[in-house]
Amino acid sequence: MPAAPFTVSELAAALAAIGCFEGRPLVAVATSGGPDSLALAILADRWARGQGGVAWAVTVDHRLRPDSAGEARRVGDWLAARGIPHAVLAWEGERPVAGIEEAAREARYRLLGRWCREHGCLHLLVAHHREDQVETFLIRRAAGSGPAGLAAMAPVRELAGCRLVRPLLAVPRARLAAVLAAEGQEYVSDPSNRDPRFARARLRRDGTAEGTALAAALAAIRRHGEERVAEERRMYRLTARAVVLHPAGFAVLDPAPLAAAPDERAMALLARLVLTLGGARHAPRRERLARLRARLAAAAPRAATLGGCRFVPWRGQVLVLRELAAAAPPTPLDPGAAAVAWDCRFVAALPAGAGAGGGMTLGQLGREGVAMLDRDVRRPAAAILPPLVYPALPAFRDPAGDIVAVPHLFYRRAAVDGSPRLALRPRVQLTGAGFAVV
Repeated sequence: MPAAPFTVSELAAALAAIGCFEGRPLVAVATSGGPDSLALAILADRWARGQGGVAWAVTVDHRLRPDSAGEARRVGDWLAARGIPHAVLAWEGERPVAGIEEAAREARYRLLGRWCREHGCLHLLVAHHREDQVETFLIRRAAGSGPAGLAAMAPVRELAGCRLVRPLLAVPRARLAAVLAAEGQEYVSDPSNRDPRFARARLRRDGTAEGTALAAALAAIRRHGEERVAEERRMYRLTARAVVLHPAGFAVLDPAPLAAAPDERAMALLARLVLTLGGARHAPRRERLARLRARLAAAAPRAATLGGCRFVPWRGQVLVLRELAAAAPPTPLDPGAAAVAWDCRFVAALPAGAGAGGGMTLGQLGREGVAMLDRDVRRPAAAILPPLVYPALPAFRDPAGDIVAVPHLFYRRAAVDGSPRLALRPRVQLTGAGFAVV
C-alpha cells in the first residue's frame, strides 16, 4: 500500500511539540533540492503563510559537482513557481583532500547560520527524517559511541544566532516522497547518496535500516534519548553547583561538588569547561581529564593546564583561566564593520567613527598591559576581579599598540571616541538547549 503524503497539519503538530516560534514566524528551510528537503520547503511555506509568516528556502551550493550551480537554479525555478522565496549560498575557498563529507557539512551549517543571522531568522528547519535518524544510530553504534551518541539526532540544536530544528525525525522517507508525487513536483537526485564510499549510502544499499531492524533501532534511540535527557539534567544541576562563569572569560570552580560527583559526570563537566574557555573543537582525552580531576580533588590541589586552560587553586576554589600562550593573536577591528570573533570566546565590534586613525585590535591584556595600567593609570578601584585573571582579559589597543579599553577592568581611555562593544560568546557553550525527545 502506497505511503500517505505527510501533511501541513502534521508538520504544524510536530513544530508545536518543539515550540518557541513567533506569532508570524520567519523560518529558513535548508533545501538541497532532494525529495526530503523539497517536501519540507513546500509544507513549511504553507504552514508559515497560514500564520502570516514567511518560509525561505535556502540552498547551499558546495560546488563539488560540475552542474551544482545549474541544479541550484533549477530548484529556485521550481520554488519561484510556487511563490516560495529562495536564496543560494556558495561554498568558497579551498577544499580538503580528506574528510570532504565532514568539511562540506561544516561549511553548509556555517553558511546557513550566517544567512539566518543576517536576515534575523531564528529558526533553521532541516529535513532529517526517520531513516536518517536510524542511520545515524547505526553508524554511531558501529563506531562504539556512548549512550549520549546513541540517542542520535536532537530535534533542536543551537547554532550561533539561530536554532536548528528537525521536525521530521519520526516521519518515514516514503511519506515525504509521497508529498512530491501528489504535487507533481520534480526533484534533484544527488549521486553521492548512492556512493558506496559513504557509510549512509552503504546502509541504504544493504537495507540495514529496514523491517525489524528499523523497529529495534527506533526503540533503542528513544531509550537512549530518555537516558540522555535525564543525565543532562543531572549534569546541569552539577554545573549550577560547581561553576560560576564570568563574562570576562574565566570561571570559578568549586571542587567539592566535583569531588562528590560520579567520575564520568565530573570529567564531562571538566571537558565542557575546557571546550568553553579553551576553544578547542574536541574534548581532551579521558586519561587527561581523569588526571586533572584527581589533582583538583587532592587535599592540597595543585595548578594544572589542559586544553589551553589553566586551573589555579584560589581561596579554597579553583580559577579556570585562558592559558596566555594558547590565546589567539590580536584581531583587527574596523569601525562600523560587522562583529568579529576573537579567541573562540568573544565577539566585538566598533561603532562607526570609533578608533579614528586605523581602527583597533582586540587581544589579551597580557602581563605587560597589566604593568602599563598599574604604572600609568593605577588599577581602577571598581575592578574586583582576582588579579590572577588580569593578563588574560580582553583589551582593545590602537594602531600604535597603546591600550584603549579594558572593559572588565572598567578602563577606557578618555580621549577615545566611541566605546567598543564586547560580549562573551564561546564557540562551545557551557550549557545549551539540552537534548529532547518529542
